[in-house]
This record gives sequence, structure tokens and C-alpha cells, in this order.
Amino acid sequence: MQDNREQYEKMVNTPIPILVTQLGIPTTISMLVTNIYNLVDTFFVGKLGTSASGAVGVVFGLMAILQAFGFMFGHGSGSIVSRRLGAGRVEEASRYASTGFLLACISGLIIGVCGLIFIDPLMRLLGSTDTILPFARDYAIFILIAAPFMTGSFALNNLLRYEGLASRAMVGLISGAVLNIFGDMIFMFGFNMGTAGAGLSTALSQIVGFFILLSMYLCGKSQTRISVKNADFRPAVVGDIAATGFPSLLRQGLSSISTMILNQQAKPFGDAAIAAMSSIVNRVNFFAFALGLGLGQGFQPVSSFNYGAKKYSRVRKAFWFTVIVSEVLLAIVGAVIFLNTDAIIRLFRDDPAVTAIGSVALKWQCIALLFQPLAVCANMMFQSCGYRLLASLTAILRSGLYFIPMIMVLSHFLGLTGIQLAQPVTDVLLFVTTIPVLYYFLKKLPPDGEDIPEKHAA
Repeated sequence: MQDNREQYEKMVNTPIPILVTQLGIPTTISMLVTNIYNLVDTFFVGKLGTSASGAVGVVFGLMAILQAFGFMFGHGSGSIVSRRLGAGRVEEASRYASTGFLLACISGLIIGVCGLIFIDPLMRLLGSTDTILPFARDYAIFILIAAPFMTGSFALNNLLRYEGLASRAMVGLISGAVLNIFGDMIFMFGFNMGTAGAGLSTALSQIVGFFILLSMYLCGKSQTRISVKNADFRPAVVGDIAATGFPSLLRQGLSSISTMILNQQAKPFGDAAIAAMSSIVNRVNFFAFALGLGLGQGFQPVSSFNYGAKKYSRVRKAFWFTVIVSEVLLAIVGAVIFLNTDAIIRLFRDDPAVTAIGSVALKWQCIALLFQPLAVCANMMFQSCGYRLLASLTAILRSGLYFIPMIMVLSHFLGLTGIQLAQPVTDVLLFVTTIPVLYYFLKKLPPDGEDIPEKHAA
């Protein structure tokens, strides 16, 4: 069993740059490996044709839904767990961890069953055209079957991170991602299963990763314990987890809705537009995001743990360190991608129409990367410290209140160019909006050791 006191001292006394980096490197590696898998998946599926490549973008919306619920219960319980551990309340932390994990699995089961029953309408709702639908359906069937394991994995990964055990969370994610890459080659081409093979490979890798992550708790490699008997489904506990994790549901859920609307708006421009915008540009952008902002995943447990320990100065230092380092990394990554957009798009789908559409969009996305660190890290800090309203506000703006009207208005007046500009314009607006909200939060933090009224974290 982990020495709780040793872990406490590590989280509240290790110099901020060292601590955030120690926790951020494993999560950055995890995000990179996962995103590399996603890119490889897009690469392999792209070999089957433009319509098959478009199916990846459609199913991406489905996976965002599963992430939304897995992250809601994982971040919701994880933030509470970390603050309870910071306050020395280990048994209470175990109760929240068990409850959050089981809620994530149950939500995945419900989504999976409903999705299988209404799979064709669901694929069309997510933006599938008639030509993309057969490929999207074959891919999505296996994703829906594995849905409880996927949502459970998302929750377990976040719970481990919030305990400061990012390297152990990394093991499960990397194992699943590596297995997924080889599974694609075997099922898609070895057994000639096409997009169904990609779905089966993803499902099997998620199940394996789920049990690897769960074993960390069952074998006593964590501070908290996950078990059915520890779960507490009283409304107060479930409500606390759901309310704390609600910004993640908003962020990921609206991301799914945004992907759906993006696909719908791109439909008039053909399968090439969906393949370029939703499948390729989004995946490459997420890869850049992982490189530049993976450190933020290490920042979250630092901020929540030290907030619970009333070390507010460390919360501030960790925030600014993460923002500055992320800004530098994203500037470098964005510049490399900006100078090679055509080659990158052709790597995934060598179709002149796809390249023409995707290259312009990717250039704008690279510029917008520079506006992301401040807003994303601020949202992470609000949620980790239990400021639900501030976290929900900043979460809903990027994928919801800003992006959805922006893509509909810009596409109406500018056509395809409007679709390409919608996300970059949204990122700039969010950056400007976050500044006063961030100022309000940092001003409210008292000197170290003082209590904060509970109403401020509502």
C-alpha cells in the first residue's frame, strides 16, 4: 500500500516546476500515444477511400459522447478525491472514487445499449452521408459494445492522475493504444474487415486497457480503494460528483455536438470536406494539443491537491508555469505543422480535394493554438479547485456558445471558408473572455492556510 504521508509531502513540498513536470510527462506520453493511435487509425482507414475516411470523423463524435460521461464522473470524483487526500480524509476519498467509477461504467452501458438499438439514426445525427453510413455503422457497432469499458477507463485514468499517480495511469493507456495499432493492421487488412476491423481493434484494446487500470486499484497500488461496497449512491454524493464533473460533460458533450454540426455544415461540400475537416484536421489538431498541453494534465492534480491542503500560492505558481511552458511548446509544434500542412493532409488521404480543404483549415488551426493555453489551463484549474460555475462557463463557451453559432453564421456567409475559420475565431474569443474570469478567481484566493467559504466553490 502506498505511503499516504510520503505522497502528501511530495504533493505539497516538491518544487512546482519539478512536480508539474513529473506528473505531466507521463500524461503527455499517454496523450501522445493515444493521439498517435488515432492518427494511425485515420491513416489506415484512409486507405479504404474518402467515404471510409469520413466515417472516422462521424464516429469521432460518438467517442466524444463516451468521453463526456467518462470524464464527467472521472474528473468529478477525481477532483473531490484529490482535495480529500490533500485534507487527509482517505476513507472519504475511496468512497468518491468507487462511486465515480461505477457511475461511469453504468453510463457507458446505457449509451451502448441505446446506441446499438438506434445505430442508423445515430450515425446520421452525427453527420453521416448515405455513402459514409455503411462504413460508420461497421465501425460504431464495436465502439458501442465496448462503451462501458471505455467510460470506465476514462474514469480510472483520471482518478489515478488526481492521486498523483500519472505514471501508473500511463501504463493502461499506452498498452491499449499499442495493442490498437497492431489490431488495426491485423483486423482491417489481415482479415479484410475494413472499418469494422478498426472498430473491433479499438474495442478490444479499450477492454484490455480497462482491466490494466482497474488492477492498479485491486492490487493496492493506489491510495484509495475501489469496490462496490465502498460506493455511495446517495443523492448528495452523486450530485457532488456530477456537479464537479459537469464542466467536463459540457466540454466533451458539446465537442460531440460541435463535431456533428461541423459534419452537417460540411455535407454540402461532399465527403471530401467531412474527411478533411472532421477526420484529418481535428485529429492532427488534437495531436498538437497533446504535445503542447499534456503538461496541463499534470497540473490538475497539483492544483486540486494543494487547494485542499490550503497551499494556494502553489496553485498560482503551478498555473503560470503550465501556461508558459504550454505556450512555448504549442508555438514550436504549430510552426512545424504550419510549414508542412499539404504533406500532412496527403499522408492521411491523398485526394486533391481533401488536401485543398484540409490544408487551409490546418493553417488557421495552427495560428489559433497560441490562444489555447491560458483558456484551457484556467478551465482545468477552476474544475480542479471545485469552482463549478466558473469551470462550466469556460467549458460551455468554446464548443457551445461560441463555436456553434460561429460555424453556422460563418458558413452561411463565407461557405467553406467559414467552416475553416470557425474554430480559430472561437479560440480567440474564448481567450479574451477568460482573462477577466481568471483575474476574478486568482484575486479570490486567500493567503496560504486560510479557509475559503464553500459558497465560492459552488
